[in-house]
Amino acid sequence: MPTRVLLLRHAESADPTVFHGAESDVGLSPRGARQAEAVAAMLAAERPQLVVSSAMRRAVDTAAPIARAAGVPHRIEPSLHERFVGALSGTPTADRDGLWPRTLRRWLRGDTDFAPAGAESFDAVQARVLPVWRRLADELDGKTYVVVAHGLVNRVLLLSVLPGLGVGDWHRIATPNVGVSALLREGDGWRAVYLNAVPAELSPGEPGA
Repeated sequence: MPTRVLLLRHAESADPTVFHGAESDVGLSPRGARQAEAVAAMLAAERPQLVVSSAMRRAVDTAAPIARAAGVPHRIEPSLHERFVGALSGTPTADRDGLWPRTLRRWLRGDTDFAPAGAESFDAVQARVLPVWRRLADELDGKTYVVVAHGLVNRVLLLSVLPGLGVGDWHRIATPNVGVSALLREGDGWRAVYLNAVPAELSPGEPGA
């Protein structure tokens, strides 16, 4: 059997209008709790053998219903935490001219080791999460498992493991709340079966930001 990973971003956080990096360990909003239950039913039907998440509350609170619905263990991988964002923590996500847009522009120009003070660069996130990804794939060879992490972390993972993609494709990869990407391991590489599927039970406006 091929190794199959169902990678998703956590459900909506308690305040989705501000940046919650690794510095902000918030839980889910009421809508996020509904999203977590909906995606749990969707993923339980895929019969995973394990659910993995970061240790952050919003990831744990999304992963736990999946593990319960599937009747499988829930493992914590602390290194899958969200990016440290430094001065961005708690600031509005709607600021289109602020620190984050400037950082992303640097990354898209190839300056992937750039990061403001107290924040992680693209390269730093990649160096932190790829070893976890590879270790899980080797340990769970031939199995189906779920990984619940964070928006930026998941985007870095997808841009790093899918063939033909890189940081320049940032805007091609969306990571909505509870958007599920199914990946198959083929030899030493990965193939996307689908990207960012959201449970049909959720209304068009339900995935959140």
